[in-house]
Amino acid sequence: MEKVKKKLGFGCMRLPMQNGKVDTVEFSKMVDTFIENGFNYFDTAHGYVDSKSELYIKECLTSRYDRESYVLTDKLTNVYFNSNEEIRPFFENQLKSCGVSYFDFYLMHAQNKDIFEFFKKHRAYETALELKAEGKIRHFGISFHDKADVLDMILNEYPQIEVVQIQFNYVDYEDPAIESRKCYEVCRKHNKPVIIMEPVKGGNLVNIPDKAKEVFNALGDNSPASYAIRFAASFEGVMMVLSGMSNMEQMNDNISYMKDFKPLSDTEMDAVRRVQTIFKELKNIPCTACRYCIDGCPKHIRIPDLFSCLNKKIMYNNWNTDYYYNTVLTVDNNKASDCIKCGKCEKICPQHLEIRKLLESVANEFEK
Repeated sequence: MEKVKKKLGFGCMRLPMQNGKVDTVEFSKMVDTFIENGFNYFDTAHGYVDSKSELYIKECLTSRYDRESYVLTDKLTNVYFNSNEEIRPFFENQLKSCGVSYFDFYLMHAQNKDIFEFFKKHRAYETALELKAEGKIRHFGISFHDKADVLDMILNEYPQIEVVQIQFNYVDYEDPAIESRKCYEVCRKHNKPVIIMEPVKGGNLVNIPDKAKEVFNALGDNSPASYAIRFAASFEGVMMVLSGMSNMEQMNDNISYMKDFKPLSDTEMDAVRRVQTIFKELKNIPCTACRYCIDGCPKHIRIPDLFSCLNKKIMYNNWNTDYYYNTVLTVDNNKASDCIKCGKCEKICPQHLEIRKLLESVANEFEK
């Protein structure tokens, strides 16, 4: 962990796009800017960006920079193996795709109670620890999406875990479905460094309601994202805060306040608490647009996009959302009412959303 320089990490789940493809020229420029400003942590997984994120990492980062100049994290995801024998070939392919001989961090991906049992059944943790002993993994950890008691159980069973990646932001801090605070406290109890994902909740804490903007604007000219990311980074034991930066504007904004990071002041923390209250009153759908739900949907419904449309209707009460739903989002794709209620989406949702019921709400709002 000694290679990690600063608290801001480049999450490579959402990359700059142009004409439906990753803009590798822009991504390379962003990598350069990131490293030139003293940052060096990059996070990927095999399934990100239509299973091509690792290849873009190779093209835009690892083939252009010395191996010791960056920190690279990758993950083992349950959908890519069905036996212990399949883990090593998959891992070796990840190394090849990324163009590296080792990963600085390797995480057991999206652990919850059921997925953890799957990993145990196939001895995935043991295999990862073997790979660490061989020098192909420098640090072994988990990314986690479940309740705090499950995290406590996993850390008790595998004390070899070195880092824990959790979802953590000021909206989810006391959310009973996410338990951000409680999961953070479990990490502290076990003395595990914390990596933060979803600090801006998939962009939901960037495009905030006008009432919330007024609270932050009263403090100065800093962006809403700055308060969300600095909130997460201000907690003791937080090693890294990931940001899925998809354009240079976002990157420059993040760098402006994370290059010489300062924790939130008491006045800023008080403003965050007021914004927390505003979000609680909105009753938005807490979707982070990770898009895991889309891959398994037999009707190919663009679930996160439909939820985003309803959230915008709730926040801004704008007629344009109805127009967008009916003439853009669902023209060439199925509507919310086309859901067959198979439940595949709910099994994989990191936010534990009741997606089938929520799609009914979307249909009731836009398909009257």
